[in-house]
Amino acid sequence: QVHVVESGGGLVQPGGSLTLSCEASGDIVSVSAMGWYRQVPGDQRARELVADSSTGEAAKYAPSVKGRFTISRDAVKNTAYLRMNSLEPEDTAIYWCYVRARGESGSYLYEEGQGVQVTVSS
Repeated sequence: QVHVVESGGGLVQPGGSLTLSCEASGDIVSVSAMGWYRQVPGDQRARELVADSSTGEAAKYAPSVKGRFTISRDAVKNTAYLRMNSLEPEDTAIYWCYVRARGESGSYLYEEGQGVQVTVSS
């Protein structure tokens, strides 16, 4: 079983920056990917994949955040970070972290965090 805990959400002014953190713990042998989705509450559209960091691959970003957001991972701590710069009101959403991992039993695991609110407003 994998536990995922996010932190770092909050209120920031347009043009400001914020860093989200995501720590995975539990029955983990290896992490193959970590990333973030986001969705505006009440928006019926599918969640947007914001950023993905898969082991051995280049980071992937949604076109709407490319050049402004940066995802990084600390493999020792099983922690991922999402640095968000030049934030815009359109970035306001709930952000969920996800983890893909292998457990000690050899099983493939997927888990998401509880979500953190990011609000960009003056």
